[in-house]
Amino acid sequence: VSQQFERFKAAFTRKDFDTCTNLLSQLKVLLTKFTSLAPLFENTPNAAHELTIARDIYEHAVVLSVKTEDQDSFERDFFQLKPYYVDARSRIPPSPQENLILGLNLLRLLVQNRIAEFHTELELLPSATLENPCIKHAVEPEQSFMEGAYNRVLTARQTAPDETYVYFMDLLAKTIRDEVAGCSEKAYDHLSISEARKMLLFSSDQQLLTYVSEEHP
Repeated sequence: VSQQFERFKAAFTRKDFDTCTNLLSQLKVLLTKFTSLAPLFENTPNAAHELTIARDIYEHAVVLSVKTEDQDSFERDFFQLKPYYVDARSRIPPSPQENLILGLNLLRLLVQNRIAEFHTELELLPSATLENPCIKHAVEPEQSFMEGAYNRVLTARQTAPDETYVYFMDLLAKTIRDEVAGCSEKAYDHLSISEARKMLLFSSDQQLLTYVSEEHP
């Protein structure tokens, strides 16, 4: 498993995501042989090491799903990873990637408009975790969205705590723009190009016109 995982990480570094996907499938099969892992969590001699490497593999799987823009894989891999954050918490040291992954999941739920699940996941987090930059960056757009402060959501992309957040922030920005554009169609008889560009936070008229032609012809 360790050797295979090293090959996976080497492929990940060179952005060979097809190879990563193939190696990940093989790794998941290999992990099923360890009774120390979820759902059994048996106390075997090498349990701590096996739990740690399994958690690392599933964390990489979640990030890979972001890189390949596969939200179904993200959800599947996140649910496989979560027991290592919850059930195995007392058996292995905390992961430095945990808050980043949890923040990504919150953003995913927000993008998919699964607000009830978003708040359920948020309530499960320790209060101290809410101050972590990765978690705050996922929570603040939801608050801005509820307040109708769409401009704050659109500009949040620039302060993303990690490059993996940009994928979901871009999707969220599109959701916001679609919402604003839809409301504008109903609210205004006419709107100048310059005003529409400011309202939708595009940096050029051409970006606005491309958006209009593709999304709101």
